[in-house]
Amino acid sequence: MYVVVETGGKQYRVSEGDVIDVEMLDAAKGDTVVLDRVLLVAGQDGVKVGAPHVSGANVTATVQDVGRGRKTLVFKYKPKKNYRRRYGHRQPFSRLVIDKIQA
Repeated sequence: MYVVVETGGKQYRVSEGDVIDVEMLDAAKGDTVVLDRVLLVAGQDGVKVGAPHVSGANVTATVQDVGRGRKTLVFKYKPKKNYRRRYGHRQPFSRLVIDKIQA
């Protein structure tokens, strides 16, 4: 059984036991979070597609880690004008372990 869940403006295909990195959630390490924006549920009894969400379906996950991703470098440059700017960005994330899928 797998589901497609939406969090942080992105969609993830998950099954029980999967580990995913999502946009930073307001939860500390070891907390339990419930993701209730389930878009699709697929199992042995068929596929249920929500409009836009499947009612009564949710995903329970545990926050395994909280951190920041790899640095992305941004470089601005304008030729012949002596203009150069370089800066970086590290996106914060939450690492989730999918514990239970209720559909």
